[in-house]
Amino acid sequence: MTADPIPLSLLDLVRVREGFDAANALAEAQAIAAHVDRLGFNRYWVAEHHNMQSIASAATSVVLAHAGQHTRRIRIGSGGIMLPNHAPYIIAEQFGTLAALYPGRVDLGLGRAPGTDQATLQAIRTPAGAAERFPQEVMELMHWFAPADEPGYVRAWPACGAEVDFWILGSSQFGAMLAAELGLPYGFASHFAPDYLDEALHLYRSRFKPSAQLQAPRTMIGVNVVCADTSVEARRLFTTAQMSFCGIFRGVRGLSQPPIDDIGTYWTPREEAQVSRMLGCAVVGTPAEVKAGLSALQERTGADEFIIVTDIWDPAARRRSLALTAEAWGLQVE
Repeated sequence: MTADPIPLSLLDLVRVREGFDAANALAEAQAIAAHVDRLGFNRYWVAEHHNMQSIASAATSVVLAHAGQHTRRIRIGSGGIMLPNHAPYIIAEQFGTLAALYPGRVDLGLGRAPGTDQATLQAIRTPAGAAERFPQEVMELMHWFAPADEPGYVRAWPACGAEVDFWILGSSQFGAMLAAELGLPYGFASHFAPDYLDEALHLYRSRFKPSAQLQAPRTMIGVNVVCADTSVEARRLFTTAQMSFCGIFRGVRGLSQPPIDDIGTYWTPREEAQVSRMLGCAVVGTPAEVKAGLSALQERTGADEFIIVTDIWDPAARRRSLALTAEAWGLQVE
């Protein structure tokens, strides 16, 4: 028996495309946020990356403020903020400001990965061992959002008392255990690291402790989704993401590339195996195939929500893919 469809959200990579620049990527991010708002998506998230020419979301809170300007209903948030790179106080100020701009619609997803390489971490001034303090810094960050009803001189205005939903993000056991201990919702990065998905979800659910924010476990998992009128076209569009991941293994992180007709001519068998493993959590095909694939994944994992990545080079084809996915999944389109 098929379960009722769960909410869909979008993780936008804010890709800079070959032949275009960051300004174009940011304009498209704003347009895509408005598009998925109309399509009935639940959340629009962007992630913190540094020293990557192909991704324009380094200043995550700024991108969210820009992207949210033409939305009405959809939640906006980080997927995620790499907290070891920042003072929790500064993140509280930034997301408290977002909560003032978009009340009741802001998510703060937190991760402990660096989001970049070691040389760039030095430029950011991230201290050695910062990731080891991640649990304490999450708790400090949550403290800055508490109502200002106790004596104290330092306050992270306008975060005090602001309504922001916290999420712990991860791709291993660590994030699952921390989310369970703090009673926070948990997002798993299966869109690029699917190996420990089932194990992490089981660990989180079995150890979950209710909190003021959340009384029962809530999980969201990342899925690569490309939808088109034909399977052949969907697979062709998916080659943009495949080439991007192949670049990771080649040590080349260039701009987003247009799709190609035959991905087999692009990579070696070893690269194909590596990329296929990283992109193992993917549903690519027609609307019927996408619905069936997502339904099977929902039944297997018991996820409460999907956050999809639709990494398509052409903006029109990307909008079309998202619209077809929304329709196939039964979202309430405006």
